[in-house]
Amino acid sequence: MRMVMSYSNNRTYELWHQFMPRRKEIGCTLNSDLYSLQIYPSGAGPISGNADTLFEKWAAVEVAGFPSIPDGMETMILAAGKYAVFIHQGPATTFMKTFHFIFNIWMPGTEFEMDDRPHFEVLPEGYRPNDPLAQEEIWIPIKFKA
Repeated sequence: MRMVMSYSNNRTYELWHQFMPRRKEIGCTLNSDLYSLQIYPSGAGPISGNADTLFEKWAAVEVAGFPSIPDGMETMILAAGKYAVFIHQGPATTFMKTFHFIFNIWMPGTEFEMDDRPHFEVLPEGYRPNDPLAQEEIWIPIKFKA
């Protein structure tokens, strides 16, 4: 499932509240991980500086195929490419501190820049967004600097 939102009008809770009760309707799942995926407009990213920038947010699971698609759900095929992977530990409310590290400390010191592909987080089974010990993987699309 997906919704269009901005950081100033964050509808993440609404999206996941609709998705979670229906996730078992999806066939051919490969594991119990959940995926929170963002598609930003070309040239914009999660720290573009404009909290009103609209982007797509997906609540998803990984599947082996699409034999049938439940009503109200959609498919997405994630294009291959290079990703930098980070672990965020802590409640979701502290997520922006990790983003700050990635984009303002780590990335400027590398030979990489953000690529124009979806960003996503892998949420393991039992993930609780308010848990101070919660862990999630952050996948940032990267490419070599031009």
